[in-house]
Amino acid sequence: MTVRPALDVAAAIATRLADPGTVSLGCREHRQHLAHGPSGIALLHIERAANDLGPWQYAHDWLTAASRRPMTSGADSHPFYGTPALAHAVACAAGSLPGSYQRALDALDRQVIRDTGRRLDAAHRRIDAGLLPKLAEFDTIRGITGYGAYLLRRDPDGSTTRAVLDYCIRLTEPITHHGDTLPGWWAKTGPSGRPDGGRFPGGHANNGLAHGIGGVLALLSLAVRYGTITDGHHAALRTILAWLDRWRQETGSGAAWPYWICRDELRSSRPTPYVPSRPSWCYGTAGLARARQLAALALGDTRLRTEAENALSTALTDTGQLRTMTDHGLCHGVAGLAHVAARTADDAHPEAAARLRAAIPALVATLYPPGTDPALTAKRLLGDAGAGPGLLDGAAGTALALLAHGMGTPPRSGWDTCLLIV
Repeated sequence: MTVRPALDVAAAIATRLADPGTVSLGCREHRQHLAHGPSGIALLHIERAANDLGPWQYAHDWLTAASRRPMTSGADSHPFYGTPALAHAVACAAGSLPGSYQRALDALDRQVIRDTGRRLDAAHRRIDAGLLPKLAEFDTIRGITGYGAYLLRRDPDGSTTRAVLDYCIRLTEPITHHGDTLPGWWAKTGPSGRPDGGRFPGGHANNGLAHGIGGVLALLSLAVRYGTITDGHHAALRTILAWLDRWRQETGSGAAWPYWICRDELRSSRPTPYVPSRPSWCYGTAGLARARQLAALALGDTRLRTEAENALSTALTDTGQLRTMTDHGLCHGVAGLAHVAARTADDAHPEAAARLRAAIPALVATLYPPGTDPALTAKRLLGDAGAGPGLLDGAAGTALALLAHGMGTPPRSGWDTCLLIV
């Protein structure tokens, strides 16, 4: 069943983002960024065109804008910047418009494979040397897990895809550093990626879907869905799940997980006391509950599946957690929470699916209160200078979530595969 107001707001945002020449993208670095730049905005027009709601010309114009300058590849690029970012958008377009963009996509695929291979070689050298990783080595936004998200869709049984999965499995092996036994994904920095001896002396273990082990869990789980399983696959899933079980916290209404664990918490085996935090895609209950549900499906674990679905459904009505949601975007805002809830409901037990879907309209209503004019809503969302017009924080991503909600079906273009929730 379609939801007309959601479609109308998404359409109003798309109309304001129709012409790349009239949209300000902020700093120059945003031009090649999937989160903030043309390739992310192209996804909105690709998804609308795939649903026969808008012209393909708008999508083509934004892809042209994204590729107008030489694209960054190699060490200075990552899944959300440069060639890989453009590759994701072009793949979504080519998959929705058969026969289009194939030569460009083939060239982009070859570059992504080369870059992934170089990343993998460097990562294995680091592990062989007994050194701790940087978050950007493995995370979803900047690291090997993000490359895996792309490759799993493009070439699920390919040798590079399997090499990514093998690396992810190796990442779950413990490492000894300064006399402490640490999880293999323990970063020597703070969550910002920079040394932070004040707040994170000795580094931290990041649990998030965007920047931590939650993304690795999701990728390994989705690979099982694609039929791509490597040696040690299920054991690695169990290792990550056991880590998250160890740090699980009770909110009073359900389960939650801390964003990260620092060295003192690891040594004492006690996390800091629970404080309500955003149940978002990037960090918190939404992203981790979806990753754990995907792991449950991969392992055939009914108990884990029920726990994951219950954790998200309770978070959707937990006023303590919801009070922390002050943004509208996909990354850490309401649109992302609603979209993750919908994708989780697609795979949930019928009773859990009903609870999840019942909570989504109230979330969406915070983006456009009933009776609000769609054009005014679009103007307000695009007027948020801090969020911008882009995919992760901005109006284009919010519109994509509203479009999926309005259509009542999963995205046709697969734009959300970069989020590792499908």
